[in-house]
Order: sequence, then C-alpha cells, then structure tokens
Amino acid sequence: MEVNLRAVVLDILTEIEKEGEFSHITINNALSKYQYLDRAQRAFINRLALGTIECRIELDYIINQFSKTPVKKMKPFIRTNIRMGIYQLIFMDKIPQSAVCNEAVKLAKKHKFASLSGFVNGILRNVARNIDNISYPNKDKEPVKHLSVVYSCPEWIIEYWLKSYDFETVNKICIANNKAPSISLCVNTLKNTKEELADTLKNEGVEIDMDTLLPNSLYVRKTSNIGELESYKKGLFHIMDESSMLATRILNPSENSVVIDVCSAPGGKSFATAEIMKNTGKVISRDIYEHKAELIKEGADRLGLTNVEVQVKDASEDNEDIKADFVLVDAPCSGLGLVRKKPDIKNNKTMADVEELASLQRKILAVASKKVKKDGILVYSTCTVSEKENVENVRWFVDNFDFEPVDFSELLPEKVKYETAKKGYIEILPSDYGTDGFFISKFRRK
Repeated sequence: MEVNLRAVVLDILTEIEKEGEFSHITINNALSKYQYLDRAQRAFINRLALGTIECRIELDYIINQFSKTPVKKMKPFIRTNIRMGIYQLIFMDKIPQSAVCNEAVKLAKKHKFASLSGFVNGILRNVARNIDNISYPNKDKEPVKHLSVVYSCPEWIIEYWLKSYDFETVNKICIANNKAPSISLCVNTLKNTKEELADTLKNEGVEIDMDTLLPNSLYVRKTSNIGELESYKKGLFHIMDESSMLATRILNPSENSVVIDVCSAPGGKSFATAEIMKNTGKVISRDIYEHKAELIKEGADRLGLTNVEVQVKDASEDNEDIKADFVLVDAPCSGLGLVRKKPDIKNNKTMADVEELASLQRKILAVASKKVKKDGILVYSTCTVSEKENVENVRWFVDNFDFEPVDFSELLPEKVKYETAKKGYIEILPSDYGTDGFFISKFRRK
C-alpha cells in the first residue's frame, strides 16, 4: 500500500494546530504507525513536519506577500497546506517545484477543497517563480521584525532578549536555535568508560563523536531509535544534554552524602548525580506527577542505580522537616534554551508565562532553601535564556536568604570559560557550545 507522505504530514500539522499537542509527541506517534516505511520516507515526514513548525513565522510572512487573502483569514487546512508547500519550495530544493504544486492541489481536492485548489496552486506557483525576489524586513530599520521573520521567532521573545543582549548576540542565539541538535549521551561510569561505550556503540552501527565538553559525555549520529540498542537496555548510558550534565558537575556531590533533586523528571540529573557519588549515599529524586516518577524509577533500575530513591512531591509545598547536604533545584521554566529541540516553545509561550514561572521558581527556591544543611550546597538551574528567571532570581535569592554565592570556576571543564563562574553563576547561550541554552548558579548556606 502506497502512503502519501505529504498527507501524513498534513494530518500531523493539523492535529498539532487543533489539539495543541507537542510536535515531537505527535510526530513520533505518527512515525510509530508507519514503521514499515523506509528510512528516507520517515526522514521526509519528520523534516517536512518539523520544518513547517519551526519556520511558521517566515512562511506566513511569505504567504502574505503573495496572497490577497491574509494568512489569518485562510481556512486552517488551506493555510497548513500552503505552508507545507512553501517550506518544500524554499528549504527542500531537491524536490521539483511542479511536484510540490501538483501534490498540494491534489491534497486540497482530496479534502473537499476543490474550489480552493486554484488558489493554492496560484500562490505556490507565484512563490516558485519569485523565489529569489522575496523581500525581508530591513535589519537596520526594523531589527526586531527582521530577526523575528528571518529566524521565525516571535517578536516578544526578540524584544525580551534585546533588553539583555546586543543585536549580534541575539542574532547568534536565533541561528543556533534553528540548527538541528546533536544527541548527547551521559556515560554510566559505574558500568563502563567513555572509550568502552564508544567501542560498544560503534559495534552497534552508531556513529560517534568523542570531541565533547565533558569527560563523561558522547555525541551520537545516525541512529534512528536509541531505545532499541542493547547498550541502552543494559544501562550503559542515558540521554542527556551536556549543559544539563554540567549542572551536576557544578553541584559536585561527595560520596555518601544526601542529595535532594526537587524537580527531577525526566531524571537525568538524578542519574548523573548518583553516578558521580559512585552509587553511595542517597539521591532523593522527586517529581510532582506519579507517571513521571515511574519513568525515573525505570531509568534508575535500567542504569543499576541503587542509591536513587524516587518520591512524588510538589517542590513548591513546604510540609516536611528534612535536611540534605546538597539540594538541586532544576526549576520549571519557559524553556527558551530548548527551542532547537522543541520548536513549539516559541509558538506557545508568552511573556505572561515568563512572569508566572519566575514567581513559581522563587516559591520553589524558598522551600528548597529550608532543606539545605548548614554549610550545605544549593544549585539552581534552568533550561532557559531569560533574565527574569535567571540572574534576577539569583539576586533575589541572595538578598532574601542566608546563602552566599560559590565560586565554581575550578569545576568548569577546560573548554568551558565563563568569568561569572567566580560570582557563582553561568549562563550558557545556545550559540556558545552548541548545547541547550542553560543557566546554573551555586550557593552555600551560611
């Protein structure tokens, strides 16, 4: 049975827009239904679906140049169909233009929009003819609009970043956010070394990159399903971004100590912390949701981590008397450092979300501070590029609690250089090392 790949993508995009689902979940669900398709076909579905989401602002800007009917007034199906077509014309240049236009027309007719098939055809052929003459906002006259359209990033995010960084820095962040992310693995040092894991993965047909920031990380390429690898099933590693791994390195827990990871899911930092502690002491790994706690348990079992104790608990609630040597607060955040992995973030988040999350983070920090022993350590981290959620929260915390910033510059790996580490915090931009955008700060209870 022949599958119309564009029809599959159209269904994915329609579901995301209608149901507000996360793109990676919807795409993965669709691909699981079409396991029998070859790798190239599955890659086409993934690329076209994800690309159309990632470039939505630019695509809509182009449509509005060539259509008398504004994007906002189009029927959702027609709008999505045209977006898909323009994405193929501009970003998938190996596909013949005629095929793009013809397939879009067929889809319109098949979905009972025959009366609008000429409209779809007209816009796509007009764009195809004028592909080298598309005009973009001038970066000197309209810097915010220029960055917003060229990198498909909402204007409110650009304006927010420009309050903290210069134009060139924001431009670099946007470029990095539009690059495909590498997959980083955290080596389970209880079971193997970085070199041993590399050899194992090579024997499983995985392409390896050893040139990493950290001694216990690896980059992998050309692997379609990591979860099916024997090395994964044996718990030789877990998937984790290097900037996230850096937070556990900066926490630097000692063996036989007690650590509380107050917002643990999906569990990566708890696992990396337990490995640093060589499976001694106790890592209390918490999440507010039962189903996420179950996933953390499964991960710890797979990795053979017997010192991880999983609990279901709301990090913002203060209803216990417990003290730990180390407390890790990887707080819920706006996720503006993860845009390259989760493009939905830039389409779904608002400035109101940032304000609300900054407030929640302070609540969690206030509760977490009580769990730290005298002379104990608290690390606060987020996966966002957001002054309100990061530097402003650090200032607030130092001003209101009996903690002092800790210089952790000696803990940074050789390739990672930030002067602010001496002041107790670092901000990793997505453009710095090709990792997720991340913020890490460290405090000692006085």
